[in-house]
Amino acid sequence: NCSSRGWWTNNEDKRSIGGMKMLPDDALDRLVSGSKKIGDLCKKNNVQQWEIIALQSYGHELDIEAGKISLAAGGGGGGYGIRVLEDGKFGYAYLVDVNSAENAINQAISIARVSPSVEGFVLPSSRDAKEVDGLFDKRILSVGPDDLLQQADSILSEVSSLDKRAVVTGGGLGVSATAGVLTSSEGIEHHGITTSHGIGVQVSIDEDSQLTSSWQGESSKNLIDKIPNCVANSVEWAQKTRDPIKIDGGAQDLPVVMTSEGLGSLFSIVVSSAIKGERLARMESFWSGKIGQKVIAPDLSLIDNARMSGGISSSSRDGEGVPTRSQVIIDSGKLVGSLWSTRDSAKLVSEGKIEHAETTGSASRGGHQSPPVTSCSNLELTSTLKSNSVEQLLERMDTGYIVNSVMGAHTANPTSGDFSVTTSSILRVEEGEIIGSVKQAGLSGNMSKALQSDVFLGNDVRVSGRSMYIPDVLFMNGLRVNPA
Repeated sequence: NCSSRGWWTNNEDKRSIGGMKMLPDDALDRLVSGSKKIGDLCKKNNVQQWEIIALQSYGHELDIEAGKISLAAGGGGGGYGIRVLEDGKFGYAYLVDVNSAENAINQAISIARVSPSVEGFVLPSSRDAKEVDGLFDKRILSVGPDDLLQQADSILSEVSSLDKRAVVTGGGLGVSATAGVLTSSEGIEHHGITTSHGIGVQVSIDEDSQLTSSWQGESSKNLIDKIPNCVANSVEWAQKTRDPIKIDGGAQDLPVVMTSEGLGSLFSIVVSSAIKGERLARMESFWSGKIGQKVIAPDLSLIDNARMSGGISSSSRDGEGVPTRSQVIIDSGKLVGSLWSTRDSAKLVSEGKIEHAETTGSASRGGHQSPPVTSCSNLELTSTLKSNSVEQLLERMDTGYIVNSVMGAHTANPTSGDFSVTTSSILRVEEGEIIGSVKQAGLSGNMSKALQSDVFLGNDVRVSGRSMYIPDVLFMNGLRVNPA
C-alpha cells in the first residue's frame, strides 16, 4: 500500500457498528474524545498551530505454512500523533495514553523550537471534502477467526483440486478495521472507519527433484467473499515454470511482457518516486526539468487517483486533512503535474528550487508515530490505444519473454530510472508462442526509456506493488534479459 490515507469514510458508518465482533462500539468516540482533550491542552499551552492524528486498528489474521494453518491471531493497536507548528518550525511526538499528552506536547514544542524554520509553512485550513465510496464494508466487522479458518480451508482445497501436487507453502489471510480521527487548530475535524481484507498465497510444486513456486495476493477494502483469482494464478505460475529450457546466446535486448504482478514493485519504487514534486524540483527525478515535455509514449497517461471508489489508498482527505483529488500527472505522454504535501511545497519554494508550489492533497501517513510525507495514492497507467489480450501481446512481441515477478526491485534508482533485478518466474516466447520457462534470469533496463515508445497495455487491470493499478504491459524497447 502506498499510504495510510483511507481512514476517512462517511460518518454515518459509525451507526452501523453496534454489536459487531471486531470493532468496539465506542472506538471512534474514544478517539474523538481523546483528540479533543489533546487539542484543549495545545490551546492551554498557547501552541500557534497544532494537528492531531488518532488511529486505532483491530483485526484477525492467520498464517499458512506447508499446507497447514500454522497461526491464528487477533488484536489491535494505535495511538495519537501530535504535530505542532510555530513560526514555520514543526515538531512531532506520539503517545498511546491520553494522560501523557502534556509531556508529548512539550516534547513536540521542544523539537519545533530547535528545528529549522520554513518560510511560508503553515498548516492547511479546513475545506469541504466529498466522501469516497467503497472504503468501508460493515460485513468485514462480523468476520471472526472461524470465518478466516473456513476461508483458508477453502483455499487449501481449491489449490489441491487445481493440481494434486500443489501445496500452499506460505501465505495468509487477514481482515482489519481502522478508526481514524484528524483534528487541527485550523478547523479540520474529520473522522471515520475503513476496512480491509487481504489474501496471499505461495504455491509450490515439489516433484522429481524440482521445486517451483509462485506468490500471488489480493487485497480489498471490501469483503473478499469468493476464492480470489490470485489462488489459481499462483498454481498456474508454479506449473508454468517447471521443466525449464536452456537459452543460448547470453544477454539480449528483447521485448518483454511484464505482468501486473511483475511490474508493480518496480513501478511503485521508480515511477511513484519520480513524480514527487520535491524530487522533481531537486533534480532527483529522471523527469526533472521536463514539465510540459513528452516523457513517455504519446498514447499513455499516468493518473494519481486518490478518489477511486474502493481504492486501496483512496480517501476523501489526505494525511493532513486536505481534500484529495484525481490528478493527471502525465497527459498523452506529456508531464503536466506532480505530487506535493504542505511542508514540501513550502520548503522548496523557500529554498528557491521552484517558483510556486502548493499541496495537491498528496500527504500520507504510515501511522500515528510519524509526520505526514508526500506520497502517491492509486497510480493508474492508461492508454488511448485499444487494450490487448495476453495472446495479442505475445503475437505483437513475436520473440521475447514474460516476467511475472522480480527480486531486488528495491535497488532500482528513481533518479536515473535504471534497474537490475532477477527473476525465476520467466517464460520464453518465440513466434508468439510460449515455448517454456527459464530457470532464472537477470532483467535490467531503464524505466524512463522503456516507457517512451512502443508500449502496449493488456486488458486486465490488477492491483500490485503499492497501490499500482496497472495491467500486463508489453515493452518493445529498453529492457535486457540475461538467462542464467
